[in-house]
Amino acid sequence: MTGFLSDLVQYQGLFRMVTVLGIGGTFQIGFQISTITYMSQHVKAFINETWLERYGYPIHQDNLLFLWSITVSIFGIGGLLGSSGSRYLTVKYGKKKCLLCNNLLMIVAASIMGCSKIARSFEMILIGRFMCGVSAGLCVPLHHQYVGEISPRKLRGFANSTSSFFWSLGKAVGQISGQRELLGSQSLWPMLMASCGLPALVQLVTLPFFPESPPYLLMHKGDQEGCKKAIRQLWGEGHHQAEIDDIMKEKATMKNTKILSVLELMKEPAFRWQLYMIVILTATVQLCGINAIYFYTFEVLQAAGFDERMISYMTLSVGLSELVAAVVCSSIIERLGRKVLIRGGYLTMGSLLAGITVTLSLQDWYFWMPYCSLCLIILFVVVFGVGPAGATVSIRVEIFKLSCRPPAFVISAVMNWMGVFVIGTTFPFIVERLKHFCFLIFMGVLFTSGIIIHLFLPETKGKSIVEITEEFNKLNFKKKRIPTTPHHVTEDHTFCTRL
Repeated sequence: MTGFLSDLVQYQGLFRMVTVLGIGGTFQIGFQISTITYMSQHVKAFINETWLERYGYPIHQDNLLFLWSITVSIFGIGGLLGSSGSRYLTVKYGKKKCLLCNNLLMIVAASIMGCSKIARSFEMILIGRFMCGVSAGLCVPLHHQYVGEISPRKLRGFANSTSSFFWSLGKAVGQISGQRELLGSQSLWPMLMASCGLPALVQLVTLPFFPESPPYLLMHKGDQEGCKKAIRQLWGEGHHQAEIDDIMKEKATMKNTKILSVLELMKEPAFRWQLYMIVILTATVQLCGINAIYFYTFEVLQAAGFDERMISYMTLSVGLSELVAAVVCSSIIERLGRKVLIRGGYLTMGSLLAGITVTLSLQDWYFWMPYCSLCLIILFVVVFGVGPAGATVSIRVEIFKLSCRPPAFVISAVMNWMGVFVIGTTFPFIVERLKHFCFLIFMGVLFTSGIIIHLFLPETKGKSIVEITEEFNKLNFKKKRIPTTPHHVTEDHTFCTRL
């Protein structure tokens, strides 16, 4: 505890910036995902009213469902577009400028959606949702990269895991705001839809007071003084030679400061296993069953005989459990390591899915079985938040050098958004055919991924990017001579670090 408090004082600039990045980063995704559920009935009614005013007859039910599905899915299409352009924009303008402009886009989108009811135009909701998706698709990879690059080695896992905390926080705040007693009412739902502009405004106002990431300033801008100033602002006064040496070693191993394209990264044999790992981790997050769990929570509570008004509050408890779990993950990730949390999380989640399948099969036999299902569902969400949710983000940042981090995050983000879209369209059909036995598919994915992680993913806790790369070289060049990595920093790049 004493060590944490001393770090809190020493690195207060870092903690402030992590907070600012989170509010305008993954918080937005969690908020958008949770609030859309509470607006569904109101938006459908608004579409029907608008249609009746324009054409004199109510909209056909099939057309209404189609427009609503487009309203939901267009967010994912925008996210796919935004994440695809993140590499180009990051290289050309830097992360800080991209985030500032991205906030303007989110504020404009929020304004358009907020005015849709006054303008009597449901098309404005579609336009705003698409723009929100583009903004979210761009801000998430920028958030992950930015946090990873501004963190010292001993706090890197903690800082990276805060991405999942802000994701869960966004979900919880969205669930609270969406209650009918607050902004989820028939008259206030446009304010709920427009409230995504508030976090963007907070980041837009505060981010200019923080620096660009030190590795970016030194390796791509050649600005040593700017790098030292940024480190002083984020990490406080003191000796930071080890971290600066890590940056210089990484720079010494780069042939040039050119950021690789997505195609160049995929062709590069030196990063083959890093790509394998990021594909497995991204796919497992989509196929671990967390979305199915949220889908079944409502049905399980209904089967238990709870009042429908109480179900929304009990569903909120599941979201709050994930938030608490994210806090726990941030506090233990530097002690246990990333690999232990991911591997143990996968195997535990797979076992819990087996138990959930059994209890759902027997819930008509015993009156207390739905309560068992609910307990297992909450435990599943907690394990996901404590383990894979936070540790996966940290691994994504740590296994790639700065030169290939942007294209790697493009690949990961595109896979993630495609997974959201595909699973969102196919999952209802899977549930209709398999019912609760669909969890067996997710269980098989979790056990398989856990074994692969155990066998091939090196632990990254407390290691520099160069050391992690050397671990992967043992896999990438198994039958070849491993390229030697320089472990020295030339005198030309050495400078005093008594900041």
